[in-house]
Amino acid sequence: MIHSLFTKRKILPVLLFLAFTLSGTVFASAQTTQLGAAESVLEQIAEHLSVLEFEKAIALFDTIPNPERNVSSLRLLEASVLSSAGRHADARRIVEAISSAEPENIEALFVLATIEEVSGRQRQQQAALDRIIRINPNNSQALIGLGNIALQARALRPAASHFHRVLTNEPENVEALIGLSRAFRMNREWEQAEILLNRAVELYPNMLEGRTDRARFYWGRGLLVQALVDMDEAKRIAPRDYWIAIDRGNLLLEMGRRRQALDEFLRAVEINPREHLAYIFTAGLKDEFGDHDGAASHYAILARLRPDYYFGLEGLGLHQMRVGNWAEARDTFMEVYRRAPEEHLYALLAAINWMRAEDITAPRAFLQQVLPRVQRDTLEWHMFRLYIDLTARNFSGESNMVVRLDRERNEELRARMLFYMALYYDVRGNADLANRYFLMVNEMSVRSIPEWRLNEWILAERGLKL
Repeated sequence: MIHSLFTKRKILPVLLFLAFTLSGTVFASAQTTQLGAAESVLEQIAEHLSVLEFEKAIALFDTIPNPERNVSSLRLLEASVLSSAGRHADARRIVEAISSAEPENIEALFVLATIEEVSGRQRQQQAALDRIIRINPNNSQALIGLGNIALQARALRPAASHFHRVLTNEPENVEALIGLSRAFRMNREWEQAEILLNRAVELYPNMLEGRTDRARFYWGRGLLVQALVDMDEAKRIAPRDYWIAIDRGNLLLEMGRRRQALDEFLRAVEINPREHLAYIFTAGLKDEFGDHDGAASHYAILARLRPDYYFGLEGLGLHQMRVGNWAEARDTFMEVYRRAPEEHLYALLAAINWMRAEDITAPRAFLQQVLPRVQRDTLEWHMFRLYIDLTARNFSGESNMVVRLDRERNEELRARMLFYMALYYDVRGNADLANRYFLMVNEMSVRSIPEWRLNEWILAERGLKL
């Protein structure tokens, strides 16, 4: 598996859903609290929230006249929107004021618990939920929240106890069924976990979480076909869910169905072209299937969307070398090296492209700056020395390097150094020796190294490999 099955979903904070729920409470109480003036404003707020215009929604609250402005349920809605906008401290102040004045307002405590959750303050979240349980010992949502907190801490017995309490009163509560199944799964009680997941799916066949949780369970047990059935259903339920496409693509990769996986990752790109993750897969798979221009395009997009993810820049640089854009490749690998200064071979690739863009003497000062950062007397260090000598047109170190390569027993390191030896001869203009070393890299078949793809492209371009 390239990534875990269920990448953490990038969804709006739970508070956004809660905000709409609370707005329903406000509307329901309009007749008794005479919030007629607020109702039209709340409709405008809902419109702004639907397109994620949080600040515009927040500004509208100040247009509601008193006394409607200070109704608790409306203030809780405002706190929910503030927290959805990332203004957790402002939201917390509102809720704590309400909770102080109305200590048994369970709705306020739920909003507070959710604010603490999205703020990453789990201890405070648990304290708010515990307060709810003291007011109402059988409150299902609070028990489920406490159960989920216990699951995160791998406190499986307390977690199971919370979910059991919910199911005693509400045997068809799907959140409790799924939560308890997770506790069983984490405790390797596979049969019990499957029974609960099957029950959740049977009761709620169109609920996404039941399908994805059961797919996770089947995948973890190696039952990939069954996992795909549930992922297919998840896709049917949520056809525009980016993360379902990512998860399903990963599952297809695990099954060896790589072309179908590519189609699924491309579907993810179509759903959300601004999210970077799918491009990691599409770029690599496009390369695998020979769509090198398409791969280069997706590496470029990946590098633009996530400049801190230097593997995207690496892929872009390799493709720039593939088509002979030496100056661009030099600049790209310079940037990769800047982002990953411990990976010295990126500096060597930058220098090699520099030699081709200008002449073999051009990167001499740069290579001399890099050399002290490379561990002395390693194979890498001697390769850098060889290239520094090349910039001075001194070829005396070749035989020493060949001997060191023959003695190297680490296959990955040897394959990489053979590739740089091939490039050394190529830059010098000795195509016959360069080709010999390119073929040696191919014969080693160490496909995990980043240089492997470039080596294969070079061989194909020169007609040296079917």
